Amino acid sequence: MKLDLASLKSIKDFADNFKKIESRLDILINNAGIMHCPRMVTQDGFEMQIGVNHLGHFYLTNLLLDLLKKSAPSRIVVLSSLAHKFGPFKKNDFLSEHSYSPSKVYSHSKIANILFAHELAKRLQGTKVTINSLHPGVVESELTRHHTIINNAVFRPIATVLKWPFFKTTSNGAQTTIYAALDPDLELVSGAYFADCQPKKTTSVARDDDLAKWLWDESERLINLKLIQLGINEN
Repeated sequence: MKLDLASLKSIKDFADNFKKIESRLDILINNAGIMHCPRMVTQDGFEMQIGVNHLGHFYLTNLLLDLLKKSAPSRIVVLSSLAHKFGPFKKNDFLSEHSYSPSKVYSHSKIANILFAHELAKRLQGTKVTINSLHPGVVESELTRHHTIINNAVFRPIATVLKWPFFKTTSNGAQTTIYAALDPDLELVSGAYFADCQPKKTTSVARDDDLAKWLWDESERLINLKLIQLGINEN
């Protein structure tokens, strides 16, 4: 089934089709992402990194939440990044309409991932649906295709040599995701953050209760406003 996280209509169509075909959903892994791209917007006019990395996953997860609850015990895994430590969360310019730095906005979107998981974990208490976020490691993948230094013709040979000790293969990079999705010891763990298959501490911003609630409300507001404009019925 086709799914484009840069389009609310595509997300809605995917979720509707999935629920028609499948009677249960045991694990949802929010794994898609875009990094360090020039400023561009989704089909719905949201800045691309926050639109895909956060808003798209936020909308998809909420559309599938009833099925996850019906299938409980079930798990939601949100891929964030160590990059959440390297940038501010731009509450006053959430969609980066006034200023734009590819790396800072990527970090902004990764903070949003953790805040989303933090807030949803509270909302899912008592449902036997858990949600955790994680840093998969620095993985050699197409995600870095917009990175200006890694892909610069002059620096690429040097970057290739320097990065190999630090980059994980896609197989190794998947291990923490698999751990969060399947490890029996995490059956009752929710709202945690992992790296290298171990619980890790996030920044204070990424675990701010008030900010997590604000992000939830703002995400709902932005999406609902766009759905009305698109004439998409939530029922």
